[in-house]
Parts: sequence; C-alpha cells; structure tokens
Amino acid sequence: MIVATGQINAVRRRVGERVLEAGTARTLTVSQVYDTDVEDLWNAVTDPERIRRWFLPVSGDLKLGGRYELEGNASGTIERCDPPKSFFATWEYGGQTSWIEVRLAPGPDGGARFELEHIAHVDDDMWRQFGPGAVGIGWDQGLLGLALHLSSGGAPSGDGQEWAMSDEGKEFTRQSGEAWREAHIASGADESVARECADRTIDAYTGNVE
Repeated sequence: MIVATGQINAVRRRVGERVLEAGTARTLTVSQVYDTDVEDLWNAVTDPERIRRWFLPVSGDLKLGGRYELEGNASGTIERCDPPKSFFATWEYGGQTSWIEVRLAPGPDGGARFELEHIAHVDDDMWRQFGPGAVGIGWDQGLLGLALHLSSGGAPSGDGQEWAMSDEGKEFTRQSGEAWREAHIASGADESVARECADRTIDAYTGNVE
C-alpha cells in the first residue's frame, strides 16, 4: 500500500509565471529529495530502461539535440543538457508545445533533490476552469513512481491507469489536487476560485464527471 499523505507532503509545489519571447507563460514547479545521490538520480531520469520502470516507455535519441517520445504521451527535443545537473526539453502533446526543465542537486541534509519546472502558455479559459492541478496531478503521479523506483525498484501495483482509478489511486489524486489548490492560493489566486478549480480537476481525474 502507498501512504499517500507521506508522498504528498514530501513534494514541494510552486505556481508562477515566466516571461518568454512569445509572452508570459505559466510555470508549475515540483521538487522532492530522494534517498540517493545525484549520479544515481540522473541515471534514473535519463536512462530509458529505468524511465520505463517508474514513468513510461520512452524511445528516441536521449542526448543533446535528440528527439524523444513517451509512449502514449508527449514527445519533444532535448535542447539543453548538463549532466548530471540539468536538462531542458520541449514537451509536445495534443498539438501544443510547452517546455520542461529538470534540475538535480545534493539535498540540504543529504540525498539528492529533483526539481522539475513545466513552462506552458495556457489558455485563459482552461486555467480558469482547472487551474494548476490539471498538469500538476500528473507530475505528482510521476514523482510517486520515481520515489517507489528509488526506494524499492517498484511502482504502483498493476497498470498505471488501473491504479489511478483504484480507491488508493483516487485518494492520492484527491490529496494531490488539494495540495495544488494550496499552491494556487499561495500564487495569489482567490480561495473560492482555487477551490472550484481543484474540485473540477479532481473530478476529471477520478472519472466523477457528469
């Protein structure tokens, strides 16, 4: 069994903005300290054989300038790479292009810190409807998979989607949605707006949509 609360509390979340040439983009940042060293963490997030064990099967040329494709999900180009500290890549999904930046560093009290920033131009109507949790819950699920992989080599029991729709998976989603609601408010959002966004996002993830 996965202790949802412990994993949710282990992750730090931040919602912000970044000015790009094409205009102001939304940013979501997640970070967690893992009980490993930076070199092993780098290997876990860049080796295709390890990535498939905690996230999704990935194909392509995982090096600077190379293209990657996550099975049934995003694809993109690796635009910057500084092993074992960071990489920056496009995140192309559903006809839209956003960007991810992964940064690794020693943890403040030991271990290794993983930080991922997702940068995207988000449609205003979509943001008003769902807020940061629409993307943030997915990244929380990814960090959970990475935590399980680094601690035991495991992953949520069963197929990923099957687990997500289990009682355990839905509880994790609910707690993740609540955590993103708090991050939304911390970024300056109205509490009632953040509440409505979180409720709609949790319902969408858990299949509770009429």
